[in-house]
Amino acid sequence: QVQLVESGGGLVQPGGSLRLSCVASRIIVRSSDMYWYRQAPGKQREFVAVIASGGSTNYADSVKGRFTISRDNAKNAVYLQLSSLKPEDTAVYYCKGVDWRGAESWGQGTQVTVSS
Repeated sequence: QVQLVESGGGLVQPGGSLRLSCVASRIIVRSSDMYWYRQAPGKQREFVAVIASGGSTNYADSVKGRFTISRDNAKNAVYLQLSSLKPEDTAVYYCKGVDWRGAESWGQGTQVTVSS
């Protein structure tokens, strides 16, 4: 069974930074499309960023220029660097993997709270 374990969330002041990690098992990050989503209270889960198996990246307009997705093939992990954080970035952040068969797996999420 695929496991995706997120970490790195926390409480940060507006303008601050965090790095979220997603460590994968039973899915090969470098040959999968790896996503970050987020869900704020009372809102639907929304797309944040993706790094495709080929290495290309894409971002939601709301985070473009502030967030960066990357991966470490040796550690079989995906990261999301969050910078210039705003209160509206407060959400639970989820990692999702889509393997070569199209099978989806989700992590349990990590809470990010941006507040002064």
